[in-house]
Amino acid sequence: MFLPVSTVQLVKSMRDLDLNLFSHQQKLAALWCDGQLANGNGYNYIQEACSVTRYPDICVQSLASFSSTAKRSPSKWARAGVSVTIGEVKDVAQNLKKLKKYRLMKGKNRIALSDCIECIQDALDELHKSLDVLRRLSKSTFNEQMGDLNTWISAALTDEDTCLDGFEDQKGKRVKLLQNQVLNATYITSNALALVNKLAATGLASITVP
Repeated sequence: MFLPVSTVQLVKSMRDLDLNLFSHQQKLAALWCDGQLANGNGYNYIQEACSVTRYPDICVQSLASFSSTAKRSPSKWARAGVSVTIGEVKDVAQNLKKLKKYRLMKGKNRIALSDCIECIQDALDELHKSLDVLRRLSKSTFNEQMGDLNTWISAALTDEDTCLDGFEDQKGKRVKLLQNQVLNATYITSNALALVNKLAATGLASITVP
């Protein structure tokens, strides 16, 4: 049962939602300002890793902090890519739930929102399964693991696209903000898939087994 909230609380929640929708872009800009992509090997490592992605600029920005640890390890870059994607999609899920909780979508958009929440949750499930596999890579089952990863991350990308389809041709400030955030998540998911495919192409030699 929906419990009414005060006008002040609703306005605050709407304002916080708008701020959250822009937070990712602000975080990416901060990476550059903080010098995490300073000249040197770190910059070369991430440029090299992100060269295989469809959205290299977003890749460089979102994965900058992993340069010193991932270096030239395809498995570490793949794990970093999926980990960052999970964080991004979680942010999307939280904002969608706020939109639903405070009934900020009306009519067809409200129905599309419910469908979108389900799609994004499915995407999160697929991404969590992927990260679990990347944390326990095995030379004996490498090919099977790579097949699973491709299937699951591709499915997550499809889930995100399905969410966007529900808002096609719809207008409104909040719809546009929602679309922009989900679209950004698709870019980062696509990049994660490319990094996983790079790992698969590199083969067994890229894995260090304790």
